[in-house]
Amino acid sequence: MSAPNQKIDNHVTPAEYAAAVTKSDSTVLNPVPRALYIGSGGDVVVTMAADGTDVTFANVPTGTKLPVRVSKVKATGTTASSIVALY
Repeated sequence: MSAPNQKIDNHVTPAEYAAAVTKSDSTVLNPVPRALYIGSGGDVVVTMAADGTDVTFANVPTGTKLPVRVSKVKATGTTASSIVALY
């Protein structure tokens, strides 16, 4: 399923949509997901949605749900795979 085309502001209820993430240093996730599911573990480099800073989550285990609001999942430095954006 593709990402929803409307902005979702309710961060309390469970995700209603999911979409596979293609790692990219330039592609902006729009809308911003509520969280990321990491299907195959490793490092995850993201750009935080609120302030644009890049952060590396090191050694994220397989099956982890990262409750972060990010605008990008960077290709450079990200070794995790099968990442799913939750909306």
